[in-house]
Amino acid sequence: MHSLLEGNDACVVMPTGGGKSLCYQLPALVVGKTVIVISPLIALMQDQAAQLRQMGIPAAVLNSALTSTQQFQTIHRARQGEYRLLYLSPERLAREDTIAWLRQVPVGFFAIDEAHCISEWGHEFRPEYRHLCCLRQQFPELPIAAFTASATRRVRHDILNQLQLRNPHKYIASFHRPNLRYAIQECAPSVQLELLVQGLRHYSIGSVIVYAPTIARVEETVDFLGDHRIAAVPYHGQMETDLRRKNQERWMSDEVRVLVGTIAFGLGINKASVRAVIHLSLPKSIEQYYQEAGRAGRDGEPADCVLLWQKRDAGLLAHFIEQITDPAERERAWERYHVMRAFVESNACRHRQICLHFGELPKWASCGKCDACASKPEWLSTRLEEPNPRVPSTGSALTEKPSRPGDQVRTPTVDPELREYLREWRRTTAKQQRVSAFIVMYDTTLEEVCRKRPTSLAGLLQISGIGQRKLELYGQQILDALARFGHGVRAAPLPEKAPPPAEETKRLLAEGRTLEEIATIRGRQVATVVGTVATLLEKGELELQAGWVDPQRQPIIEDACARLGLQSLKLLKEALPEEVSFEEIRLVVARLRRKQVLDSQNTPASPQKEAD
Repeated sequence: MHSLLEGNDACVVMPTGGGKSLCYQLPALVVGKTVIVISPLIALMQDQAAQLRQMGIPAAVLNSALTSTQQFQTIHRARQGEYRLLYLSPERLAREDTIAWLRQVPVGFFAIDEAHCISEWGHEFRPEYRHLCCLRQQFPELPIAAFTASATRRVRHDILNQLQLRNPHKYIASFHRPNLRYAIQECAPSVQLELLVQGLRHYSIGSVIVYAPTIARVEETVDFLGDHRIAAVPYHGQMETDLRRKNQERWMSDEVRVLVGTIAFGLGINKASVRAVIHLSLPKSIEQYYQEAGRAGRDGEPADCVLLWQKRDAGLLAHFIEQITDPAERERAWERYHVMRAFVESNACRHRQICLHFGELPKWASCGKCDACASKPEWLSTRLEEPNPRVPSTGSALTEKPSRPGDQVRTPTVDPELREYLREWRRTTAKQQRVSAFIVMYDTTLEEVCRKRPTSLAGLLQISGIGQRKLELYGQQILDALARFGHGVRAAPLPEKAPPPAEETKRLLAEGRTLEEIATIRGRQVATVVGTVATLLEKGELELQAGWVDPQRQPIIEDACARLGLQSLKLLKEALPEEVSFEEIRLVVARLRRKQVLDSQNTPASPQKEAD
């Protein structure tokens, strides 16, 4: 902060949750000019701007989501110097007209968020970030500050060069997050989701993020969890924006504890009480893994970062790497792949490996926390009994004990009914104002209100996270909510849980709905619905219906199955004509597998076997 206030360039590398945003937001108030923040994600910019406005700090976002009138008004107010912070995307900055009107804005300095995106060596390289070099040329007198959570030494040097920083002050925080427990386990496809169920029943307090590699895997995982009575919401790039934001908000406000997403989820997520981040496939790089896993435990409390990977993940990553047309980028991707593969297959301290990767040399050899130095979470070490993809395992491993990372029972320090009542007030208030729940009140602030139960506005001011502006907006509302609770009012019961996805699919089929209609109703891809139907076919709970498979293609598929077997859908797809869809193959194979089971059950045993 002092470096920026003194007019120096800066390069700041801090882990997720380390306070990077504060490093440019607070100086923006002190200098009294407009700080231009370049950020890659619209949702992140909107949340930060809304959060600042809640604190009485004038801030705005300029992006394509605004109408032309709104954009004009924002630019006009920026010229008048009305904003302390103005958020732009790199694409907006690259427009020729942007530089022209920026010259008329009283700019204090430029802050580049997620600065690793400017480097070809970075794990999230974005070509449009290359245009940021124009800032030094067009505004040579203004300081530039680069912020990132995941930059190796090579990437840091590239950032300095690309942004043409002048004698920058460098602040590199430690990459060691001692409250996180890293645990990595290779597992078979038939076991992975059962392990996930065990894990989610273990983390009965706090929230969980599950990362899946593809959109299809996200939806399949959410449905699998739903069939095991674990509520989860999906998040991926092909969802409608409103639904994606609604799902994120349900998770942020604790309405649903588990969110299953692709890597599209997470940048800038400011939720402190994430007790676990579970990956269901190999990340592309150490940087990506560190960034995503780092969303756990932002409150400083113990949290688990679990990576359940399969050998086929490596093949999938290799396939995508080979699709990269630029030879240099392909070589960089292979380098990241080999480092990631060595990380998961190593028995060395996970924390130490991460620190060394980012150029930090720890003075310790063992962290005493990760699976290599200490132990895995209890649920990860428990042997599964004959996994079944639709039937939950039984036994002590799945008991819903209120536990936390470190396998210790967490004693509640607040009245859970009061916590839920205040969460309900927060959800309602956030919906009325059309902002995220955490913008109204942080989880940590809500917990402190529950513990201290202030009875006056002066008492509320003693709560961390409640300043004068928050007090004006919500102070009396919070006191009123506490008073109502004291008089016996409680949170309304949450809506009855939706039926398991498989049961819902059967019901819709019974109504005569097509597979496409069911996909629309359930907010899923057709392939996900077909997967559910295929499982029901194999279990004998459904029969193959006319219209699901082209009648002329069905005998061709069955013939291929007779020749090649029922194990590899990929092999069958390659052998069949191009017009035969993967979904049709999956349904026919499911029916034949069911028939195979019935035939084996109806085959009379030999006299010798009967005697045995």
